[in-house]
Amino acid sequence: MLSLRRRWRIIDAAAGLLREGGQAAVTTRGVAERAGVQAPAIYRLFGDKDGLLDAVAEHVMTGFAAAKASAVPAASPVGNLRRGWDMTIDFGLANPELFVLLADPARGRRSPAARAGIRLLAGRVHRVALTGRLLVSENHAIELIHAAGTGAILTILARPAGQRDRRLAEAMFDAVLGQILAPGNHPPNAAAHGADRDL
Repeated sequence: MLSLRRRWRIIDAAAGLLREGGQAAVTTRGVAERAGVQAPAIYRLFGDKDGLLDAVAEHVMTGFAAAKASAVPAASPVGNLRRGWDMTIDFGLANPELFVLLADPARGRRSPAARAGIRLLAGRVHRVALTGRLLVSENHAIELIHAAGTGAILTILARPAGQRDRRLAEAMFDAVLGQILAPGNHPPNAAAHGADRDL
């Protein structure tokens, strides 16, 4: 029990340093001081800095995946797809350092929570496919949506904080829908109705 509490204290300390100063701020000494532990405890529990960063990413992503899974369904499968996209964009922009960390393909592949997120996306795409509107294979649609979402978030984050415009992500999603869906009514996005969602 003591070891488990210590583990969570270390993860929480590392997550705070990551938010405040990026990966460079997550040093063994800094984490140990903030968590109130000795540095050897970090090595015993996580192996090295990469192991600690993996644990931080997994902790935050697990919470996000759970929130995404429990979100109230939209009125249509395409609406659910858009809602999942919006939640992912919100998460990436609210957790820039963590998102950049997870954008590393190697780290993303070994993250159970990241894989759970892909399974949620696959479920949403499958429900769209059941309506008969999907023009491409489900796997191709999943890859397009995932690639577009990752690219949109990284592009927005690359701009200075005061110049980040979320409408880029809205336009990207509409472009993806245009490639994967047969004509029909798309759920309206906020930007299309004049809502200013700049960050």
